[in-house]
Amino acid sequence: MIEKSLKGDHIYWAWVAFLLVMIGIGFIAYMRQWDLGLGITGMGRDISWGLYIANFTFLVGVAASGVMVVLPYYLHNFKVFARITIFGEFLAVAAVTMAMLFIFVDLGQPARVFNIILYPSPHSVLFWDMIVLSLYLILNIIIGWRTLEAEHQEEAPPIWLKPLVFISIPLAFSIHTVTAFIFSGLGARPFWLTALLAPRFLASAFASGPAILIIMCIIMRRFAKFDIGQEATQKIALIITYALSIHIFFFLVEIFTVFYGGIPEHVHHFEYLLGRGGQSILTISAWISLVLIWIAFLLMINPQTRKTEGTLIYALLAVIIAVWIEKGLSFIVPGFIPSPLGEIARYSPTLAEIFITIGVWSVGILFLTVLYKVTVSIKKGMVS
Repeated sequence: MIEKSLKGDHIYWAWVAFLLVMIGIGFIAYMRQWDLGLGITGMGRDISWGLYIANFTFLVGVAASGVMVVLPYYLHNFKVFARITIFGEFLAVAAVTMAMLFIFVDLGQPARVFNIILYPSPHSVLFWDMIVLSLYLILNIIIGWRTLEAEHQEEAPPIWLKPLVFISIPLAFSIHTVTAFIFSGLGARPFWLTALLAPRFLASAFASGPAILIIMCIIMRRFAKFDIGQEATQKIALIITYALSIHIFFFLVEIFTVFYGGIPEHVHHFEYLLGRGGQSILTISAWISLVLIWIAFLLMINPQTRKTEGTLIYALLAVIIAVWIEKGLSFIVPGFIPSPLGEIARYSPTLAEIFITIGVWSVGILFLTVLYKVTVSIKKGMVS
């Protein structure tokens, strides 16, 4: 089936060539990081996590969001999602791949990855994060590819596939929960020290991930002439609306607890992020995220704007950008500022970090392009 990805028009090949160039640039930047170390990044002693972990956190959420189409289709036999479920599974595959690559580049020396395998510790949250991410990736590859193979051969999927689907559903929730535990288990970082972090992660993931899925489906309809159907699009948009509402509620609860409780160790981090400690790029991006999330909510909660494709696209892009900012640098960096000693450190990604990040994203998008190209070719062949 993979040979179907080798057939396409000039737009398809131009897109593939562009991604390969971006991967090459990212690889060259990574070779420089490998040679000189993490000193070429903006990270240091005071801020040891930056752009790489920010993208990792966001992408784990995108991967987990695949359950939003898998669960209704397989557990509740919701046939409306029949044409889109496999796209959700392949989006999860690409997202987990990118998330793992961001951990890989953040470690500095690739050999350090083997320490988790050679010296496993059940007491380490990172060990469990590796386990659930690896299992979730393997299951989605098997489920997605074997389902597509069955469709290509015009036969029913094998019976043994359904138990794997049922296993993948709780794994989807667990990958982002365990990721949240990595942060909320750090007692010396009050900004992350909240029991609400895992639910907040999941709520924002179930908004941003399906938003990316709808955008991808709109692109496929316009360029590949493959339509998943208006009903499926609107049902997913409704899921995004509910998830967005819960996400905003959780955020307001967090803000009330922090500022009404007035515990200095908690308040200082939020004050820095929101600008009371002096304006910074983080402050500007945090306010942009807040504005975008409310714009998206107002557009999604209104049935008329939600059902109009033009305004729906704007709302979806606002959701994606807002959540990427909130779960990215606006979440990672303020956890280190101020430090336990009250010091204010500064962080901004270097060009090397940005190029490596673009390279990792390009790898994932290339995987997704190939998987979607094969899937669309098979599904269009079934229709014809």
